[in-house]
Amino acid sequence: MRQIVVAFERQSNCDRFREVLESTGEFSCLTCRSAAQVKRTVGKLRLDLVVCGFKLADESCESLYYDLPQRCAMLMAAPQAQLDLCAAAGVFKLSVPVGREALLASVRMLCQMAQAREAPAQRSGEEQELVARAKEALMEYGGMTEGEAHRFLQKRSMDRGARLADTARRVLEEMTPGKDA
Repeated sequence: MRQIVVAFERQSNCDRFREVLESTGEFSCLTCRSAAQVKRTVGKLRLDLVVCGFKLADESCESLYYDLPQRCAMLMAAPQAQLDLCAAAGVFKLSVPVGREALLASVRMLCQMAQAREAPAQRSGEEQELVARAKEALMEYGGMTEGEAHRFLQKRSMDRGARLADTARRVLEEMTPGKDA
């Protein structure tokens, strides 16, 4: 059973999401109502998935995202207008109201991604170098941190259904001066 942090400002939202996730028997949820609680829980139990709303009692979830360990994924469930305000490239977004199956599918996908991150790297040395070069370019020209650059590549790769190395190659091609867009 995988443990997940469910964090919403309102207890009723925490309860609704927890009930849906725990009803499958796949997940055990720990509910939080503040960013400080989430940080303590994630750090203490080394959890890697937070399902949350747009804001918590003490700060926005986008701000919280930047304070979480790199291993931690965030699924933000909020009205589309609020999701549009979230600029963090690594935050996975789910518009509410959301159906039970869409929520479960999103959480399962993020859990699979977390398992893949835990698996030993299967990329060749050349592919690892390509990903490293793409991250460096995003950091230098895009003003991203290393964690943000990595999450950007992962998200873009997932959105396009492409391998991470192929996405890194494409990003480098797009950033090469003199190329036609």
